[in-house]
Amino acid sequence: MNISAVIFDLDGVIVSTDEYHYQAWKQISDQENIYFDRKINERLRGVSRMESLDIILSHSDKAYSENEKLQLAQRKNEIYCELLNKLSPNDILPGVINLLISLKARDIKIAIGSSSKNTPFILEQIGLTSNFDAIADGNSIKNSKPDPEVFLLAAQMLGIQPEACAVIEDAQAGIDAAKAAGMKAVGVGSAVNCVNADMKLIDLTNIEIEKLLEFNMIRS
Repeated sequence: MNISAVIFDLDGVIVSTDEYHYQAWKQISDQENIYFDRKINERLRGVSRMESLDIILSHSDKAYSENEKLQLAQRKNEIYCELLNKLSPNDILPGVINLLISLKARDIKIAIGSSSKNTPFILEQIGLTSNFDAIADGNSIKNSKPDPEVFLLAAQMLGIQPEACAVIEDAQAGIDAAKAAGMKAVGVGSAVNCVNADMKLIDLTNIEIEKLLEFNMIRS
C-alpha cells in the first residue's frame, strides 16, 4: 500500500520553538525556585503543557494544588506566546517548503498533528495556515502523545485510513504515537535515534520522496 497522506508534527519539524519553550519554563522554574536545565527540558518534547509542568514540579519539595498548577501553566503559556511574536516565515526549518510543494504536486494530502494548543497562532506567524488540508492539535484532543489520538484525528479529518499515513516527528513520544496509530513513522532531528522509526533523517533537506510514499520501501 502506498502512502496517501503525510502528517507533520509542528514544533521541531515545521518550525523550532524549543528555545522559546525553554525560556518560558526557565522563567517559571526560577520564580518557583525549582531546578531546571536543558537536560530536563529535553524530557518535555512531545508532551502536553500540564504533563511538562508535572515533570518540572517533580523537582520541587512543595506540593502544588490543581489550581496552582493551572495558574503556573497559564503563566508559562503567556510568556511563551509573547516570545512567539518573534516568529516569521524565516523560521521555517530547512527542507519543509520544498517537501510540502513536492507532496502537493503528487496529490498527497498533508496535515498537522500537534499536541500544542498554540498551533493556529504558530502557523499564522510563519504563514503556513492555508498549506495544510487538515490541522489536528491540542485544542481538539484529550490525550497528548504518545497516545495516538491526534494522528488518528488528522487521518479522520483527511478521510485517509491510518495505514496509508506517514508521520514526520522529532520526538520519541511522537514516534510512539504514530506507531500506535498504525502509521509509518519518520524520525527527524532529535528522533533520528528512535529505534522504532521506519525512516530516519537529520532534517528534511534530502528526504527521498518516493521512499517516503512507497509503503514497501520503508523499513519497518
